[in-house]
Parts: sequence; C-alpha cells; structure tokens
Amino acid sequence: MGLAAYGEPRFAQLMMDKLIDIKPDGSFRLDLSYFDYCTGLRMTNTAFDTLVGGPPRGSETPLTQRHMDLAASLQVVTEEVMLRLARSVAKDTGMKNLCLAGGVALNCVGNGKLLRDGAFERIWIQPAAGDAGGAVGAALAAYHLFCDKERHVSRGDAMHGSYLGPAYSQAECEAELNALDAKFVSLDDEAVISRVADALAAGKAVGWFQGRMEFGPRALGNRSILGDPRARDMQKNLNLKVKFRESFRPFAPSVLREDLPDWFSMDTDSPYMLLVADVDSKRCREMSAAEQDLFGIDKLNVVRSEIPAVTHVDYSARIQTVHRETNPRYHSLISAFKERTGCPLLVNTSFNVRGEPIVCTPTDAYRCFMGTGIDMLVIGNCVLEKTMQNSADLVRYEAAFELD
Repeated sequence: MGLAAYGEPRFAQLMMDKLIDIKPDGSFRLDLSYFDYCTGLRMTNTAFDTLVGGPPRGSETPLTQRHMDLAASLQVVTEEVMLRLARSVAKDTGMKNLCLAGGVALNCVGNGKLLRDGAFERIWIQPAAGDAGGAVGAALAAYHLFCDKERHVSRGDAMHGSYLGPAYSQAECEAELNALDAKFVSLDDEAVISRVADALAAGKAVGWFQGRMEFGPRALGNRSILGDPRARDMQKNLNLKVKFRESFRPFAPSVLREDLPDWFSMDTDSPYMLLVADVDSKRCREMSAAEQDLFGIDKLNVVRSEIPAVTHVDYSARIQTVHRETNPRYHSLISAFKERTGCPLLVNTSFNVRGEPIVCTPTDAYRCFMGTGIDMLVIGNCVLEKTMQNSADLVRYEAAFELD
C-alpha cells in the first residue's frame, strides 16, 4: 500500500487476466496454480515468479522499480475488488452505512476510495480489522441473532477510541522506571503537555506512553512515537534511526478533528487511522519539472506540502482524527503544539521498531527509547530526556537492539 505510490500498475491487467477472475459483483476466483499458501510455506510459487518476471525480493535487498510496479498493480486490483463488492452490496441492500472488518479493511487507501466513490454515505472500519476484528463481529452476531439480545446503538464512538488495553498508574510507572535505574522527573499534567509540545516544536522525536493501550495494529496516541510534521527530514529520520525500516514507509498525521477540513480534502471522522485523503491543495507545493521527472525512491526527498513528513508521494495522507471526547490528553498535546506552531497535527507512528510488537509496559517503552534515536520519553507524568540517561546503559541497550 505504501510502496504502490512509487510505481506504475503495469502488471494489473496481467494479474486480472491470469491470477484472478473478478465478477461484476466483486466476487472472485484465484487461479491457485500460481499460489502456494494452501499447502506450502510461501504465498506464491515459481509460476508466479515467471509470470511477473522475477523472484520475490529478498530480505534487506534493494527495492527496484519492478517491486514498486508490482505493489502498484496489486493495489489497483485490490481496489477494484473492494469497489465492486461495495457497489454490489449497496445496490442489493439499499443501505447507506458500511461496516468493514478483515485484514483487507486495513488497506486505508482502498477505504478512502470507497468513501469517495459515494456508494455509501458513511463507512466505519473495525480498528483491529484482522482476525481479532472478525472475532468481535462473530461475538456480536451471536449475541444479537442467536441469543436474541436487543441491539443498543450508542451516540459517538462506542469503542472509546479503541483504547481498550492495559493501563499503568503513575505509581506503577515510577516503580518500573526506578527498578531500571532510569533518570526522570515527574511533572503535573500542564507541565508535561507544555514540555512535550516545546520538544516537538524543536524537532525532537518523542515516545508517548499514556493511559490504556490501543486495541488493534495502529498506535492512536497512547503508545506512539511523535514528531513535527513540518520537518523535512522527519520521515526519513524516524524510519532509519528509530523504526529501523525502509525509508519510503509513510507516516500518518494525528490531526485535531475540528481542524481536519482545513488541512485535508475530507470532513469525515477517521479515529482509527484507516482512511486516506489528499492534503488540501492550499497546503501543497507545486513540483518543478525536474522533480516531476524523478522515479522510484528518488521521489521521497521532494517537499510536497507544508507538512512533508506526513505527505506521501501522491499528496495523500493516512489520517487519524483526534477527538477531545475519546483522548483529551492527546488532544491537549496537539492543541499545545498548534499554539506554538500554527499546525494542528503531529506525526504519529507506533511505539516499536521493525519486527517487534508495539510496546505495552513502561519497561518495554524504556527499552525502545534507550535502543533507538528517540530523544524524549513520556510515561504517564514521567519525563525522560535521552541526554540525562546513563551512557553505559545507552550503549548496552543499543547493542541489544543491534543483536535483535
């Protein structure tokens, strides 16, 4: 999904001719002679390799234009299935609201196109839209259909922003940090917000560990790494020095819901970071002729808008709307950043490195902070500066991450 914007969908028609038969209503059949996932250990096989002109990309090997074109082609085919299915369901049911779950519902680019297509007026996507989301749907279906329990529709977000995981009290946070010999100060709420907003405005990367952990694969402001979206090098630096992953991977903006339409071409709630929209044209920068001629990863370093760290190469962004009702602390932080900079959004990425789960405990957060390029860590009301930590501990944690 992220790599697709760098490529051209030159394999899309070949895929629809050979790999998948898509019916007008969106139902489809795969030619399993090209796939190995039913009986083997690979998703695709050598017949697939021959069809697309080469083997799968090896781990840590360079990305080529073919890889980017394959990603673009797969995205186009996926979107075609999604659109046909949605239009068919809308026609058959006459309903105006669409609820999505399942792993493909995490394809926020496709979700954005579904919303703009207009077959449905409103779309809601389960924040844990893989197997966990399917389990929730099955439980609800059984409760209402088989147990004949009344359905109660609540106003607003009944999942409370997806903040449904474990939480740690201030005393528990301080006890864990003391056990780790971490150097920190404990501040009141107002001082925490002010100090972090200043750090973000100064270009620092901040680990933000607050309240209950998110349910699902997206960090939504409680187990997040935050940054300044206006900084030209923020995307590259977070990817390479903090996340330890490919530099092309885009980051999402967390934007105050009330400011959303002034910055993006969308005016719909997206609390779970599962819809993509374009950056508003008045915030965008027109590319020069030379910049427009760039190919592949060379496109990455072109500044396209006032918020380059969250603007993808196609001028889009994967949006999380932040609501005062569901996360008042995160809303206050972004509001404080807006007061300092005029920008009502932050870079938000999950608090982890590639290959590891999102941090859950204060100890997890401290370990990630010490082993990466994160400048500041905030756990509850505890504030930790990287420069204040024991230098021997920094070397030890950094070495541990290299071994991982």
